[in-house]
Amino acid sequence: MTVRATELRKGSVIEKDGDLVQITEYHHHTPGNLRAIIQMKTRSLKTGQTGAIRAGSNETFELAYLDRRRCEYLYREGNGNCVFMDSESFEQFPLPADLAQSSMGFIKENSAVDVTFHEGRPIGIDLPSTVELVVTQAEVAVKGNTATNVKKDAVVETGMAVKVPLHVSVGDRIRLSTDSGEFLGRVQ
Repeated sequence: MTVRATELRKGSVIEKDGDLVQITEYHHHTPGNLRAIIQMKTRSLKTGQTGAIRAGSNETFELAYLDRRRCEYLYREGNGNCVFMDSESFEQFPLPADLAQSSMGFIKENSAVDVTFHEGRPIGIDLPSTVELVVTQAEVAVKGNTATNVKKDAVVETGMAVKVPLHVSVGDRIRLSTDSGEFLGRVQ
């Protein structure tokens, strides 16, 4: 579907030069008595590269049609690909390791996630803003180090390494931000 540049918003996905590009920042700027300029920062969904687009208000772009489906993460193959199963059709499909790599530290096996498809092909994972995971390994806190905001290394049940406060120990359930991977708090 073709849309004008003024109809795009942050989060929109467009097709540009045969690649799917997501708009990460959008600014509509009208300087005085000049024509409107739209500046957008973008990220390629295939390669992850960032870029910028500067467009006039009358320029048109091809909006990509994306389909989101609820799927279950099953397991990781030996080559690094992650295998998912569609919750409605029970069809299994691999998601290439390069597309899923940054997200897989937040997803446990046999958990449900939303997978984004473009023309029947999986292109990415939509994570919730926060996840709750159990700490499986953590350094022991040394008495006296609690006066400052010191962080220690810990490993959660998915195998991802995170930085946590000294009071967190093995077996604690913690909440993490999926955007930054930072510790948000313990879950009671």
